[in-house]
Amino acid sequence: MSHIIAAVSTGNQVTAIGIIRLSGDGCAQVAEKVFALQNYPSFSQVPNRKLVLGTLKDKEGRTIDQCMAVYTRGPHSYTGEDTVEFHCHGSPAVLAAALEALYIAGASPAKRGEFTKRAFMNGHMDLTQAEAVIDLIEADTPEAAANAAGQVGGVLQKKLSPIYNVLTDLCSHFHAVLDYPDEDIEDFGLENYYGTLRDSAKALHTLLQSYSRGRILRQGVSAAILGRPNVGKSSLLNALAGFERVIVTDVPGTTRDTVEETVMVRSVKLRLIDTAGIRETEDKIEAMGVERSRAAAENADLVIFVCDGSSPLTEDDQKIMELCTDSPNAIALINKSDKGTVVLPSDLPFMNVIPVCAKSGEGLEQLADVIEEMFSDGAPCDGSILTNARQFDAIRRAYESMLSALQGLKLGLTPDAVLIDVEESMSAMGEVTGATVREDITARIFERFCVGK
Repeated sequence: MSHIIAAVSTGNQVTAIGIIRLSGDGCAQVAEKVFALQNYPSFSQVPNRKLVLGTLKDKEGRTIDQCMAVYTRGPHSYTGEDTVEFHCHGSPAVLAAALEALYIAGASPAKRGEFTKRAFMNGHMDLTQAEAVIDLIEADTPEAAANAAGQVGGVLQKKLSPIYNVLTDLCSHFHAVLDYPDEDIEDFGLENYYGTLRDSAKALHTLLQSYSRGRILRQGVSAAILGRPNVGKSSLLNALAGFERVIVTDVPGTTRDTVEETVMVRSVKLRLIDTAGIRETEDKIEAMGVERSRAAAENADLVIFVCDGSSPLTEDDQKIMELCTDSPNAIALINKSDKGTVVLPSDLPFMNVIPVCAKSGEGLEQLADVIEEMFSDGAPCDGSILTNARQFDAIRRAYESMLSALQGLKLGLTPDAVLIDVEESMSAMGEVTGATVREDITARIFERFCVGK
């Protein structure tokens, strides 16, 4: 990976500061072809990691910016290689002209995630840390950012390393006794390692249990708003979103498809789904919307049932409530409290029933309290929460192999048979950190990144 790569690391939008990054052996010499240092004869004389002033030139040698540059010598850089960064004014035209000049000078365009991939390949981070970089970039809540920052710092790797290391010791002990029978090595007794295998399985199970919260940290809570037509579902979504996201009329069946909007309710990210009013209808288009509403309810993390509190419950209300009871998390809202209420909380089969007025906002603070209590347990987001589906699948397979090893030990299988499962568990854990990950999986991971990171 000695060839030099270059890319804009701050995107294509107009910004106050734009950064161009180069990495690879000889990048300082390439940088000197487009950047005239003001106080140093060459980058070789520039102190490590010190911002220096100079003039940036385009391919014709014309001045396009007065800006700063910083030279970081490998291996103490982000990628582990020599790197140079230009901190320019954030005009896309300036950045594009500088980048073109760098390509002519000998640099190659960086691919998606190539800087971080080089950091991984050069041993500066494992795969959990590399994946956490993009999670940190994409984080849209403080909790998600904190957890991603912890994983960038290696928290997840530190959780897995003790498990992997103790299993390595177990396997190496067995193979040492097997391969060197004449050496003075302590006899291998697999039954002595039962506690080790059990504790390893428990630690993997704890990680797996964190994934349900991690998925919500990363993706948010999918919340389907259900109810018959004209009970105020769209008004509720608009109130939570803070703007008129959905058309609201007195005509039943106005919403004929699911409408989604992401909102923050306290510390919880909600992916609200406003559904078509559920009722029997002969309108084919509306009927399709109703079916999509049912599907949204089945797949949602949270179901919010809305009824019109100013009128008696109908047969359609009863059918929708039956649909809601299958959800692990459900809240009932008695809407239109400003018009008087004939529906009582005791009339609804829900643990959480809240009178609200979507138009005025009455009751929405109480709704926020309930949602936060449901989905924010207060546990620290320190990087130990599993948020990645690929990692979850690998740790699931590692856990299942550990259970199989424990079962084999109980059944009295020979050590070599039990250790096959142990080694499969280690291989799956290696996929998480990148120790045994396949090249195609690695490529797919870094394709998630933007160019320049």
